[in-house]
Amino acid sequence: MINLTIEDRDGGRQTVEIPEDINLSLMEVLKASDHHILATCGGMALCATCHVQVLEGPEKYFKATDTELDLLDTLPDAAADSRLACQLRISEDMDGMVFKIKGEA
Repeated sequence: MINLTIEDRDGGRQTVEIPEDINLSLMEVLKASDHHILATCGGMALCATCHVQVLEGPEKYFKATDTELDLLDTLPDAAADSRLACQLRISEDMDGMVFKIKGEA
């Protein structure tokens, strides 16, 4: 199992267990586990409503792609550790990572 810790906007933390070999994005996992994340565009990297902050994990997950950076630049609370949950594919090396949900509920 892959264990991720998700911090909600109010600071509460919850561990989410995800089966290995699952072909989902972090956005899909968050929606399926009843976390309040808009994801208005459905994962097309067009709206930035699945904005998350990477709090802990492998360094490679802290780096957004150019497409993500263009969208994140439009957000007032985006930082260097911001990512779009729709662009993070779940993989085994994410085990133990901590993400904070940002943006509107």
